[in-house]
Amino acid sequence: MEINPKISFVSPVYQAEKSLDKLLFEIQRVMKDIGETYEIIFVDDRSTDKSWEVLQRLSSTHSEVRSFRLSKNFGQHPAILAGLSQSKGEWVVVLDCDLQDQPMEVLKLYNKTKEGYDIVLAKRKFRNDSIIKKFSSFLFSKIFSYFTNTRYDNEVANFGIYNKKVIQSILQISDYIQFFPLFVKLVGYNSTAVEVEHASRTEGKSNYSYKKLVKLAFNVIISYSNKPLKIFVKLGLSISFISFLVGLYHLYLALTNQILVLGYSSLIISIWFLSGVMITIIGVCGLYIGKIFDQTKRRPIYIIDEIL
Repeated sequence: MEINPKISFVSPVYQAEKSLDKLLFEIQRVMKDIGETYEIIFVDDRSTDKSWEVLQRLSSTHSEVRSFRLSKNFGQHPAILAGLSQSKGEWVVVLDCDLQDQPMEVLKLYNKTKEGYDIVLAKRKFRNDSIIKKFSSFLFSKIFSYFTNTRYDNEVANFGIYNKKVIQSILQISDYIQFFPLFVKLVGYNSTAVEVEHASRTEGKSNYSYKKLVKLAFNVIISYSNKPLKIFVKLGLSISFISFLVGLYHLYLALTNQILVLGYSSLIISIWFLSGVMITIIGVCGLYIGKIFDQTKRRPIYIIDEIL
């Protein structure tokens, strides 16, 4: 009879051939201190470097390593969900493969679960990222919190340890747009955060360009909030109210013979302004309809091609 491991490590892999050996070594080292059974699940998001060759070697020489390769590049968050679907542990650790999430901090997270928490998130004390990335993350957290009426902490990302029941609840979410940190918030449960050290990147660079980050932020906000629609409704009502007041004022001017020259500029400006508002509102509505269309197609968010 197969005995499930106590802890599962899930790490999405993309362009990480130089860091995988060290990541495995660091996980093995911290698990010696913890003293529990474990498995390591690597999900290769169709890397174009030699990441899959490295994973083939690690899986063949280390019985605790299970590697999965997706059929194409689906993105970080679908890769995380693919790994979670294969995890067997009572507790699941999610961490990135670039070693900025330090495996040695898992001991601190695991010890915190013994206080009765279902989710223990890693809160980065000092982020070893560029100023631009820190600012963009801070800006996203504020915008996201505003549009979704939630508190999003930009010092917390994917890194954390999660009880099996939390993972099962997350896997039941069938949203087309995948964003793991938000899923963790949606499912609830008893959670806390622990401060951890955040390492600087030792190999390579982030595969998230600013264009990709903006696209992800936009998709997440549109997918999980209808507040933009409410804002445009308020904007439309405000413009109508202001127009009504301006109309009353001009009626007063006409009745008192104070209008000497009919204004061409004001008419054109009003037409262009209102046309711009209407086109914007129609565009936002179109985006929501497009997201509904994507959701109703129910296409798989990931496809596993190879299993080691």
